[in-house]
Amino acid sequence: MTQQERNTIATQQAPGAIGPYSQAVQYGNLLFTSGQLGMDASGHFAPTVEEQAKRSLLNVKAILEAAGFGMEHIVKTTVFLKDMNDFQAVNEVYASFFAEPYPARSAVEVARLPKDGLVEIEVVASKS
Repeated sequence: MTQQERNTIATQQAPGAIGPYSQAVQYGNLLFTSGQLGMDASGHFAPTVEEQAKRSLLNVKAILEAAGFGMEHIVKTTVFLKDMNDFQAVNEVYASFFAEPYPARSAVEVARLPKDGLVEIEVVASKS
């Protein structure tokens, strides 16, 4: 087995890391993003959970594009919600970013998100 090259991915089209981590790491044909909050690159949060979900997914998209991937390459997502009662609203926004075959997904309610965000989304993408 040959050793795969590991590359970090960064773009100014999404918020920069607020700690000791990368926006994404590419390992061979796989791309792993860090969780993306619903804020723009300047750190401004949208006021509603729907707008934060959209911004989170736009951040994911920008990171994917910086690595030469697209939304169609996503194979797994994890959605972190401050309140599971927002699941349906986030799901409607989420659905507008994907087409069949849909990626696998987990959605969990958490006690608190960084910077008191309402939603955070991370993805794993793969290019064959």
